[in-house]
Amino acid sequence: MEGIIEQLQFSASITGPICLMLVLGVVFKRMNLINENFIEVASRMVFQVTLPAMLFLSIVGSHHDFSSSAALIIFGLVANFSFFLFTTIMTKRAFRDPRDQGVIIQGGFRANTAIIGLAYVANTYSDAGVALAAIYVAATTVLYNIQAVIALTPKGETTGPKASALILKTLTKNPLIISILLGVVCYFLAVPIPDIVTQAGHYFANMTLPLALLCTGGSLDMRSLKDDKSSAWFSTAFKLVLSPIMITGAALLYGFRGIDLGLIFLMSASPTAAASYVMARAMGGNATLAANIIALTTVFSLLSCTLGIFILSSLQLI
Repeated sequence: MEGIIEQLQFSASITGPICLMLVLGVVFKRMNLINENFIEVASRMVFQVTLPAMLFLSIVGSHHDFSSSAALIIFGLVANFSFFLFTTIMTKRAFRDPRDQGVIIQGGFRANTAIIGLAYVANTYSDAGVALAAIYVAATTVLYNIQAVIALTPKGETTGPKASALILKTLTKNPLIISILLGVVCYFLAVPIPDIVTQAGHYFANMTLPLALLCTGGSLDMRSLKDDKSSAWFSTAFKLVLSPIMITGAALLYGFRGIDLGLIFLMSASPTAAASYVMARAMGGNATLAANIIALTTVFSLLSCTLGIFILSSLQLI
């Protein structure tokens, strides 16, 4: 009995602080301590400055041998692409509306690895885990953007110049990808980073997760779910149940254990990325449905992730 209680406490210690920050975001929004303008500006600050700084410093300051993580990255890409294909096939069989199909597919596979996923990893494995997760985030971010464009582009246009230009734009202008690639280059070339730059960078990095989680909580709008249909729940089930079970199960069969397995689970169990709303709106998809999926997966991921951590830690796999 004591062992079960200890495992529950361990699981809660990972998801609990994140849950509290999300709740505070909701409370602060209702108290008018933060508003839509603050959320918009702060979210842009996180995406363009503080999160890139955190990822860059995590890599250049790491003692991890990233060359040994090739198997993890390759597995992550293959597993996530395979799940994307599975989600696409099942969604198109279940729903006929083209405006809904792409949004449901994107909601089912596109994880919020850069904020919620990193927060889970940071609470579990500290700086060493964040450094390894940064490489994983870079690889999957590229994959997610390509898959999102494919899912949301009308049938017959996914290979056209318009779709290709959008993919290129989303990749080359993504601050997260740029900062991670720069960090990897500096790491392997052993480029010295001045202490003054490192210290200033850490100021930014320390702002990242609290600010990002507050903005995520403040942007949640559960009231919009009252008119929702089964499509949002369908996508939520894929994201929070099938994705972690299938991808983590494949990782177990492949032989991953410890921090690698934990990272794979935490990333695949993360809720749908907030960027999916922006992408759906820009490409003519059902933006309201996209917002509903984000809200549902963000709230319920706290429960599903806690349960998953409890099971894996009880079996001493992570």
